[in-house]
Amino acid sequence: MAVPKRRVSSARRDKRRSNVWKLEAPTLTKCPKCGELIRPHRLCKACGYYKGREVIKVEA
Repeated sequence: MAVPKRRVSSARRDKRRSNVWKLEAPTLTKCPKCGELIRPHRLCKACGYYKGREVIKVEA
């Protein structure tokens, strides 16, 4: 059975774990129709358009 020969130092252990728990902020782009900030490849909730065509009706 594999057993560690030496204890892993806290610096080495923490260096290995450093990037695991970081979250990234979502990328935002401007809607070409209304200029609202939206996530890429999703319809705009402000105007209801996606790829230049109206997908849902939005009440003003």
